[in-house]
Amino acid sequence: MKIFANNKHLKSWIEVEKDSDFPIQNIPFGIIFNKELSPRVASRIGDFAIDILQLFKLGYLDDLAFTAKDFDTSYLNNMMRFGKIGTRKLRDRIAVLFDESNLVLQSNKSHLNQILIPIPDVENLLPVEIGDYTDFYSSIEHATNVGTMFRDPNNALLPNWKHIPVGYHGRSSSIVVSGTPLHRPKGQQKPKADEGPVFGPCKMLDFELEMAFITYEGKPLGDSISTKEADDYIFGMVLFNDWSARDIQSWEYVPLGPFLAKNFGSSVSAWVVTLDALENYRISGPNQEPKVFSYLEYEGDKNIDIKLEVLIQPENKEASTICKSNYKYMYWNQNQQLAHHTINGCNIHAGDMYASGTISGPTEDSYGSMLELSWKGTKTLKLKSGDERKFIEDNDTVIMKGYCENNGIRIGFGEVSGKILPAK
Repeated sequence: MKIFANNKHLKSWIEVEKDSDFPIQNIPFGIIFNKELSPRVASRIGDFAIDILQLFKLGYLDDLAFTAKDFDTSYLNNMMRFGKIGTRKLRDRIAVLFDESNLVLQSNKSHLNQILIPIPDVENLLPVEIGDYTDFYSSIEHATNVGTMFRDPNNALLPNWKHIPVGYHGRSSSIVVSGTPLHRPKGQQKPKADEGPVFGPCKMLDFELEMAFITYEGKPLGDSISTKEADDYIFGMVLFNDWSARDIQSWEYVPLGPFLAKNFGSSVSAWVVTLDALENYRISGPNQEPKVFSYLEYEGDKNIDIKLEVLIQPENKEASTICKSNYKYMYWNQNQQLAHHTINGCNIHAGDMYASGTISGPTEDSYGSMLELSWKGTKTLKLKSGDERKFIEDNDTVIMKGYCENNGIRIGFGEVSGKILPAK
């Protein structure tokens, strides 16, 4: 199906800065509110939020399948119940309404005052009600670096790594929207091999540069989703910071994996960029050897060229870029991740979230965590402010950004930021 909103020649009658993440070809979805507005579904073009509830009430969406309750809500889940076709039609309708050649809405000043809201005048909520959350481990560069640090450099990858998209089920209740501060976690650590464990605040707090995809409602329990079908079940993507307490994790993770080291919080960007909006940025993935099982085979380009950046900002000081990576480096793509997740009949639901795992590239400046950038604390990163870091300190804010760009069109995610407060 041709997607009208993806037309590179479209131009909105809303002024959009050249380097904006949100041209008319993006049309992401999120939840906005302020003192006058109850939480509701919105989209965004440039520096304006589009109140989709008001669009519906004023009759601009009458012939689509939605009802008012799908937009008069604190989450996108109701809107997502119409699946890929439903949200695609909605996104296309918004593109039509805001196309510079369409005078219907732009000439109605009364309606515009009800529908368009400057971004500084709204706040965002977590975009979806997350039922389940899965974290994968799908960057070969990251897995190799971690394996080299903690195990045998000549056998950095565990024997299963190139056969299955490794993952684990995480905690969804502590996933928060960008801008939400988190307290430094506490837990047991074992800093010295020849001494017993100690308890206290984490001393090796880290970020993990990740992306996450969000699904529509899936198939019944017992059925699987193939790599070919996966795109139809993926709603969109967000930036994802999977905060990690490295010293707590190294003591607790055997034999069942991370627990307190991860469940204290993960941060996501506020606007969900649809998979449809990312179609023009598909790219081929790395060669997978050995050959994967048939259920993990796929056709076409399934990686996505998303340029990523991480900044650290000490309190009241300038932010410094500390790494630049790219989602295209992923060894296992999201179609394979979803196919593997459901091959045993696991059912998925609308709003479920699936993180990529840390996204590291082949060079030191593209490593997606402090663990790698400081090489387990043996190196020091110097910031523009004059500060030095091996891991994240109290009152630091970590900012992640991401965008795609080609043919003069930039599709971005905004940012996900989070400040670390002292342990309670």
